Parts: sequence; structure tokens; C-alpha cells
Amino acid sequence: MLEATPLGDGWILRHEPDPLPASVPGCVHTDLMAAGVIPDPFLGPGESEVAWVGRRDWTYERELTGASAQEQTDLVFDGLDTVAEISLDGRLLGKVRNMHRSYRFDVTGLSGLLSVRFVSAYAEAEAVRGRLGERPAAYAEPYQYLRKMACSFGWDWGPTLVTAGIWRPVRLEHWSTARIARVRPLVTVDEEVGVVELAVDVERTRVETPLALEATVGGVRARAEIDGADGSVRLRVPDVRLWWPRGYGEQPLYDVELRLLHGDVALDVWRRRIGFRNVELDQRPDAHGTGFTLVVNGERLFTRGVNWIPDDVFPSRITRERYRRRLEQAAGAGVDLVRVWGGGIYESEDFYDACDELGLLVWQDFPFACAAYPEEQPLRGEVEAEARENVVRLMPHPSLVLWNGNNENLWGFRDWGWEPRLAGDSWGEGYYLGVLPRVVAELDPTRPYTAGSPWSGSWDRHPNDSAHGTHHSWEVWNREDYADYRLSVPRFVAEFGWQAPPAYATLRRALPGEELAPDSPGMLHHQKADDGNGKLERGLARHFTVPDGDFDRWHYLTQVNQARAVAAGIEHWRSHWPVCAGTVVWQLNDCWPVTSWAAIDGDGREKPLYHELKRLYADRLLTLQVRDGGLVLAAVNQAAGDWTATLTLRRMSVEGEVLEQVAVELAAGGRSVTRVDVPRQLTPTGPKEFLVADAGGDAGAGTGGNAGPGTGGHASADTGPDRNRGPGTGGNAGTGAGTGGNAAADAEADGNAGAAAGGGADPGRLRALYFPVPDREFLYPAPRFDVALAPGGVTVTARTLVRDLLLQADRLDPQAWADRGLVTLLPGEEVTIKVRGWKTPDAESARSALYCVEPTR
Repeated sequence: MLEATPLGDGWILRHEPDPLPASVPGCVHTDLMAAGVIPDPFLGPGESEVAWVGRRDWTYERELTGASAQEQTDLVFDGLDTVAEISLDGRLLGKVRNMHRSYRFDVTGLSGLLSVRFVSAYAEAEAVRGRLGERPAAYAEPYQYLRKMACSFGWDWGPTLVTAGIWRPVRLEHWSTARIARVRPLVTVDEEVGVVELAVDVERTRVETPLALEATVGGVRARAEIDGADGSVRLRVPDVRLWWPRGYGEQPLYDVELRLLHGDVALDVWRRRIGFRNVELDQRPDAHGTGFTLVVNGERLFTRGVNWIPDDVFPSRITRERYRRRLEQAAGAGVDLVRVWGGGIYESEDFYDACDELGLLVWQDFPFACAAYPEEQPLRGEVEAEARENVVRLMPHPSLVLWNGNNENLWGFRDWGWEPRLAGDSWGEGYYLGVLPRVVAELDPTRPYTAGSPWSGSWDRHPNDSAHGTHHSWEVWNREDYADYRLSVPRFVAEFGWQAPPAYATLRRALPGEELAPDSPGMLHHQKADDGNGKLERGLARHFTVPDGDFDRWHYLTQVNQARAVAAGIEHWRSHWPVCAGTVVWQLNDCWPVTSWAAIDGDGREKPLYHELKRLYADRLLTLQVRDGGLVLAAVNQAAGDWTATLTLRRMSVEGEVLEQVAVELAAGGRSVTRVDVPRQLTPTGPKEFLVADAGGDAGAGTGGNAGPGTGGHASADTGPDRNRGPGTGGNAGTGAGTGGNAAADAEADGNAGAAAGGGADPGRLRALYFPVPDREFLYPAPRFDVALAPGGVTVTARTLVRDLLLQADRLDPQAWADRGLVTLLPGEEVTIKVRGWKTPDAESARSALYCVEPTR
């Protein structure tokens, strides 16, 4: 039987004048920090103070004794970052140059000093650039010239901390006769029968020895003889339970065990968990362009996604528990898909295990992002080798549903001035349209592949054509107001987002002693986006009066604006299902404390956007939209069952008086969108009126149809909404969209996850709000509300209209967390906000941590 000996202990890092203890897995930066040689680069300007680390070579060493009674001993590295020479007792074992691969060296009978010498990633990248020529990129650092996590070199949300080290586990493996070198599991469903085919490669010390494979799954056992270096075994498991994404069913997982046998002796064992499900990507052309719809077990999905970046710029620090916590946060926000973005890594098994268990679909980018990548050696062979290894490694996971060739490189070639600069040089197209689809088709034909994100499917169209395939929406945020999300209906929005600073306690920890201001030195250092603060201020000024000299107010309003922006996009696009089949918010998480697009900041604290996602990604959503010059209430029902409820629409004055009211019976079928036309007399006008739409608890199954005369409108199933979809023309956005004062610009819906959305007592109520003018023009009353302690939290009772009330729990205690974000209360309504981790509750402290929209001064 194969035996494994971990080699995590006993390492040193060579550093003058004395060697330092080293952690494996780990990296140079974390070892230097642990020894007190460098400051924490996450604090203040520490990133700049440690820039020298990435420019040096580093060596890890330990003594190795490989004595064993087995025939062969292998030294196995699961991950080396990145360019290194490995030697044992002065004998060179090999040279490596890819962070995304594992490595195995035969060390049978050898012992002595094991040395892993890392060459500076800068030196290697610059040498490759010198041989192959310059290639354009979105950032100045040379990340496209070696196979390393690109965002180590910095990004518009990340620090420049160029790592080196043994970043994944290392061990000795002792074995005799033969071992399992690779298992490629093909898992499909044939009606109610689960089919598992295990294609197996073996490595032998004795070629002539007869071997057999024996596999078990779901109580079914199969055996096959193996001749030579490869073989296969096939199992058919009757009556399997299907694995579903969260919200569509359960996630049953089956243990698979494969044993490599010589007679009755097990030489090696391979164990994994699998799930039975089928996945397709529907990209058929239709009247609106070319679709991009994920289909799991025959069920067409509107995908509720988030983009994932490495959760730490030092990935070796990310534990199984941390992965689980972050992905539980994603699931708790209603997310059903996580896109592993191409500037990062292929994540550890812990990440994909958690996604399997939580029902989170995984869209996996191959690691290419925002640059022209040379296709010559030494890169080309490394790209194919890493793709082959990681495709097979990740195949067992039912959560993995899509392989994607790159992030934004096809778009960059066409739109970012790369084509003339390249002048015919290679830039990665051969990877995305050649090598990678070939590898996926050969090794993993059970999953779809797409060449890039964004990608329209053909060079005959613009790569980011919103009518075809995946679309990235970055004109909004970079140049336009978030109201402009409503100008088009892309087929699938794979990236869009809006910035906000991290939580207050996160800033305080990261910038100790600094007098905080939007442009204070530490705030600017922890803002990596090009003109990021300028875009924040311009985006804020379209909706609010930008506070002058009041950091706390600025901090609150920028977080409100982030939540409002993302809500504007998701509400609009969800209301256009099935033409639009998904949104993937940029981004879920951060890798350090920074002003960014994340919903969860670098310390793991949830921004208001996170809580807003709970509402936006709930199975049922109400939203008020401007269509064809009038207001429409869209009831989005992504649940399987029918949704019947009584809709109450109230046109109200700013003082809380009901000016007009009607009731409408709603009947929305499962997995559909139903629209209700809002009567003209209910449409608010001017700066002192707004519209409230409430849906009470579920009234049971309904048949849908007309709401009847005098009830406030016509309810219709939205199976193919009318819109203007030509390239560059967009869709229905209302009159004057993008001016900051249009009717659509502030049509926001408030609340949390559909539960007591307006602060009322009915837990089944959903609410949407519509304000006809931006906040800076609306004549809000001075907000008045009562605050009282409640068991486990705080109760707030509104005496006036209170819009976007937020309890910043981390201002009460850095360890405190609130269970909700922004909530709007009408006069007389109340909300109880649960708070955990608050050691000394009192009502006055709670009041000081409560913020809401205030009248323009």
C-alpha cells in the first residue's frame, strides 16, 4: 500500500545573517512577517515598504531522509510558487516554472539537504519578455510572462505583493509494484441511472505484474483487469438522486473508492465524492441574438452569481474553515454561482468541496486575465500541462459546471489597442480557441467550455456585444451613472459592479492612527482603481449632495450608492428573464483591506451590498421599472411553485399620507416573471411623492390572468419581453436615462431578503419603492425615529419616512455583526436588527451607529 509522509516541518528560509524558521505551506512574506523582519503589508503603507521582497531570490531548506522498505520513493510538491530549482544533497532534481502545477521527483535511496531555490518572479518574467518580445496588458507589471497568480502583481483592488514559496503541501510517497497516477472520472446521468466511468493511468516499477481495478459507488461494485499503463472501469448506479444547485433541490454526494489491486493486495486507493447531474450551456440563436443559459438536469436557470478573487493575496493562509465561511456567506446571500476569476488560481479542494455541499455552481476560468499572453515556449507547454492536470483534478466536483478560457483578453485584443501593437505576434488566441477547448473536449466532455468572458461566440461580432453570449458592463461605473444599466438587456452579465469603502472597523485596523478622509494618505493607498475616488464622487453626486469634510457621512453614502447601483442592474435584468439569463456581480470578496467592488470586505465584514444581495437574489423579488413611458411592477418568481398574493400599491406623500391606493391580485407561475401595469393615477411626480408596492404572504396556488377592471392593471407572464436589442441601442430605460434626474434613475426597492422588507411585522411581505427624482432633489423630512434595545439586538421605530436606515454594528464593537443592511421605514413602522458580538449593549450607542438618508442641506 502506498504510504505518505508529510514534510511540513523542519524548514528554514535562508536570510542573512541567520536563517529563519519557515512554514510549509507558506510563502516568503508570511515567514518574514512571523520573524518580525517586515511589517504587515496590509497595514498603512506596509505594501510599499516590502516591495523589495519580490525582487530577491529565496531558498527553503530542510534535511530529508527517504529510507523505506518500499521499491520507490517520490518527493511530491502540490504547489511551488513559481520558478524554482530543487536539489537534494547537491544533486539537481529538477527545475519548475508554474505555480498552477504539482511536481513529482524520484528520490529513491536519496537523503541529505533538500533545497528549493526560488528565482525572483520579476527576474523570470523580464527574461521571458526579453526573449519573446513585449505584449500589451491592462497593468504595467509583467504577469503575462509566467504561469503565476496574476494578481500577485497587483490589480485595481489588490496590492502588489509578488510572492515566492512552497504554497501547497509537500510529502514523500513510498510505493511498490504500481501506483495510481491519474483518475479521470466521467459522471453522467442516463434517465435515472448514474453512470461513472473511471479512466485510470498507473505508474509501475514492475511492468509484467498483473493488476486489476476495483471500484465502488452507491452500493455498486465493478472490477476490470488492467494491462499496461492505463485501464478503465465503468459502473451503472440505479435510482440515483440528482445533485441540484441550491434553491432547485438537494445536493446528495456519493463516495467513490477505486482500488488498484495485485491479486488481493491493494497497492493504492483513490477516494473522492461525486454528484450525479447533467449540465448544458444553451447558446442557440434566437430573435434577440445568441443566448447564454445554463441548464442543469433539464432546468433552465437564471444564474444569481458573484465573481470570486483569491480570498487572500497570500493563498497559503486560506484555511478550509475560511473557505467554508466565505462560501456560506455567498449562499446566505442567495448566490447560486461563483465564478473563479482568471487572474487568480485554481482553488484548493476545500473550495470545491464546500461548493459541492452548499449547492454553489462553479464557473472556472483558466488563469488568463487582461493581457496578451505569448504562445511560444516556455509558456505554451506549461499552459497545456497545467490545463490537463487541473481539468482532471477538478472533474469529480458536481458544482463545477463551466470552463472559461480567459478574462477579457478577446475583448482587449479588439478594443484596447492591442491588435496594432502586436503586429502579428501571438497573444493567447491559440490558447482560448485551440489548446484549451481541445483539452476540455478530450478530458472532460461532460462540461461546456466557452472561449472567454466576455465573448460573443464569433469574431464576426464584437466580443462584448451584449446581444450575444456573455457581457461585461463597465461603462457604468467608469463613465456612466448606474441608471444606465437599464438601457440594455444583455443575454448574460458576467461582470458589473460599483465601488465602496470597507467597513469602518476594517479601516480603523488597516489605517491605525490616521485621521480618516476620502483622500487621506492611507485611504488613497488602499484605493487601487484608476481615478477610483473620482468615480466614487461623481457617481455619488448624481444622486446625493456630496458631504464636505464629513468622512462618516461620505462613508455611509458611498456604501448606499454601491447597494443602489447593483440593485438597479439586477432588478432590471432579472425582470427581463428569459432574455437575460444571469448576473455575476463583481465581486464577492476582497484579498486585503481596500476600497473596492466587494460585498464582503478584506476582514470578512459584510457591506450593505451583501445584505442587499439577499433581497436581489431571493427566489421572489418585486421591482418597479419604467417601461414605455409608464411604471411596471415586475414580480420575479424563481421558485418552483406558483406565487399568489395581494399587491397593495400606494402613492404616498413625503409626510406619510396615502394619496392613492389600489389592490391587485398577483398570480406568478414558477420560474417566471409577471408584470403589472401601474395605473397612471398612482405614478408619483415631483420631489414630495413616492410609490410603495407591497406583496403580502403567499395566498396559495393561483391561475394568473387579468387582475380585473379597476384593480390597478394587467398581470401578464413575461416569457419574452419587448425591447430594442440592436447593438448600441440598448433597451427600455425610461425617458432621459442617465441624466441623474430621470424617472428611472432612483426607482429603488428596499428591504432585506424579502423578510419584513419595509420594517413591518409580516415576515412574508415583499416591498418595492419608487422615487421619481434623485435623493438630492427629494424633499425628505428630517428623520425621526425611536431606538430601544431588544433581545439580541435593537428595535427602531420610525416617526417619519426613514430611508436606507443602516446600523453599522462594527462601530459598536469591532467584533459586532448585524443581521441586515439598508432598510426603509414608513412612518409608524419598526424593524428589529439582530446584533451579535456586542459586549455592552445600550440604546444611545446604537443610535450613534445608525445612519440614514437626510434632507439636502
